[in-house]
Amino acid sequence: MNWNKKDVPAELVKQIASRYKCDLITASILIRRGITAPEQMLYYLEHDKRYLRNPFMLPGMEDAVERILAAKDEGEKVLVFGDRDTDGITSIALLAGFLRRFGVNVSWNLPRGDEPYGLAMSAIEDFARQEGTLVITVDCGISNFNEIKRANELGIDVIITDHHRPHEELPDAYAIVNPKLNDGEKPLYPFQELAGCGVAYKLVSALRFAQKSEFYGHSICLMNVEPAQDDSWKIDIIKSRNLVETDRLTEVIVPGTINISSTRLPAFLEGQQIFCYDEPVQKKFLEKIFGRTVEFGLFDCASLIANTMPQTAGLSLLRLNQISRIAHYSSAPLNEIDVFFNLFVSFVQIKENHRCEDDNEDIQLAAVGTIADLMPLQDENRILVRSGLEAMLKKSRTGLSDLMYKLNLNSLNLASIDVSWQLTPVINAAGRLGEPDLPVKLLLSEDRAEREMLVNKIITLNEQRRLLADSTWDEKVSVRAQENTDRFSGNLAFADGDDIKRGITGVMANRLTNRYRVPALILSYNGDIATGSMRSMRGYDLQGILDMGRDLFIDSGGHDYAAGFSLKSENVPELLKRLTEFSKTIKLNEETDVIEVDAELPLEYITPDILKVVDTLEPFGKGNRDILFLAHKIKISDINYVGKVESKHVKFILNTGKYKWPALFWGAAEMVSKTFKTGDSVSVIFSVRRNFFNGKETPQMFITGIEKTND
Repeated sequence: MNWNKKDVPAELVKQIASRYKCDLITASILIRRGITAPEQMLYYLEHDKRYLRNPFMLPGMEDAVERILAAKDEGEKVLVFGDRDTDGITSIALLAGFLRRFGVNVSWNLPRGDEPYGLAMSAIEDFARQEGTLVITVDCGISNFNEIKRANELGIDVIITDHHRPHEELPDAYAIVNPKLNDGEKPLYPFQELAGCGVAYKLVSALRFAQKSEFYGHSICLMNVEPAQDDSWKIDIIKSRNLVETDRLTEVIVPGTINISSTRLPAFLEGQQIFCYDEPVQKKFLEKIFGRTVEFGLFDCASLIANTMPQTAGLSLLRLNQISRIAHYSSAPLNEIDVFFNLFVSFVQIKENHRCEDDNEDIQLAAVGTIADLMPLQDENRILVRSGLEAMLKKSRTGLSDLMYKLNLNSLNLASIDVSWQLTPVINAAGRLGEPDLPVKLLLSEDRAEREMLVNKIITLNEQRRLLADSTWDEKVSVRAQENTDRFSGNLAFADGDDIKRGITGVMANRLTNRYRVPALILSYNGDIATGSMRSMRGYDLQGILDMGRDLFIDSGGHDYAAGFSLKSENVPELLKRLTEFSKTIKLNEETDVIEVDAELPLEYITPDILKVVDTLEPFGKGNRDILFLAHKIKISDINYVGKVESKHVKFILNTGKYKWPALFWGAAEMVSKTFKTGDSVSVIFSVRRNFFNGKETPQMFITGIEKTND
């Protein structure tokens, strides 16, 4: 058992634990994972949806909202078009469901059968014949240049909401909302790893704000005056639109030395509504600076905020800064104006009930799609997923609840691993077998009998998908990949065939990466069109392959580690010729068998209370793997071998002294049977989860590594 536990300074652990009010074990785990910056800590230790970024920070968002509002007012026909995978399916249901409740004349569409990925030309032309005038894409569109050009010719506006990497040139759409858009080298949005459904959720949140808020579309200023050094006074102003800071101004003035007309204040404040906190005090300060002849027309927020947030009553901004939670997560000390702005935003969100019941339903879909699309569970994705899971446990939305019930997922606790292993593969199966409309209908249906019928169909498709995947792997993909092992310099696994169904190419590529530990490409042929699915491994960015064949592709897109393309079958020989040469240049990260341990635990610490640490750092997945603990001198009390067909797995009972833990070690039956026996003392690397059976919760270990120790 080869493991490593990074050394961390004890003093730093104490500082982190003290500043962020977390336990020492949690602090040490975060430090070992390189999470020490205050802005990073926020998304690991806070779970409230108010820490999600304002949707209007996304480029193109206000243009998109304005166009949708106009479509609603004019009774236009609107089409939501998405992808066939779980991310696309949840995105369609999320946006189309909201627009329907919002009073928009909306329909939806997505690729079926063997139709290509992305916005379809046929869908545009069919929609034009129906006199439709607005198309909104979700989880696609950024690569559909020709389709969007055709829409423009037919008088149809297109709003693209997508999260795939854009090309250097962008489609001529009415608006593009994509977190990956850049201004040169500078990202236009602070976090670029939202899923397609995350972007759709942001759009719905922006529309909800436009529907509810008196501040939508208006520019306002927040002003704060405070004493500065040497008899001077500091005037801070933040200008915002849709509660997003757009500009700020600071003036430091010594009374009697300058006239207000000689400052930048009149131009900055012209035509603005000005809010302050504690108007009598602010007015007195301004009189000291400019005299009584200057009127600012301030609107006092203090009493309104106190009525909505009683905990703020009677407290100054200085005092609020001292007790503010968000101030703990700032690298630099916050000014009073920053405290005022954060307070004002929270006040508006609470007063206008932005986090309503509909929002709780929408965020469930955002969580499922984010997990399914293997987006990194970092930054605000953590809050999206955690909030969505919590909402599902409290009251899962219609459609999801029906499917979860059939899958026995209505447990007392729902973790990201349950969604990724049990829920999303079932939703994906419908798309892979050409019927992605079924889960969309399920998520939008208001008829119980229809939902039951749809759930049964979807589960049946999932069983068919399993059988098809297993037979395709055994009889075709694994054999052909073995024949191609030397073709691409050992840097790429490859298989192709017209007998490989397009809907499972991604699954097959993923299996190849796991077998060969290199990137993989599967090609499926359907007439004169070939479709490729790629999955990556060992840190390789698939964008290099996409760029290499760009002139051959009809369309292409994806992420760094999962991508796809289509091309004419006649161009496949040229693609493979290029790929043979290109594969020689592929650089893969070296693999290591070293297990990175997050925390070493004395036996007395291995109690069910350790789940509190696990709960704090949930959700786990890509970018935030399970916590791995290490402990020595644990006694094996019992060993059992388990498996459906043959006994491949091991179930231990491990004695830590005060507690006896059930522990599973997947795929280790042969090794354990030769090496261990009851009564052995062992060192174990393990993660901890909850297991529910017959309504009873039991903590359970999952073993990653084990070896004998000397007593």
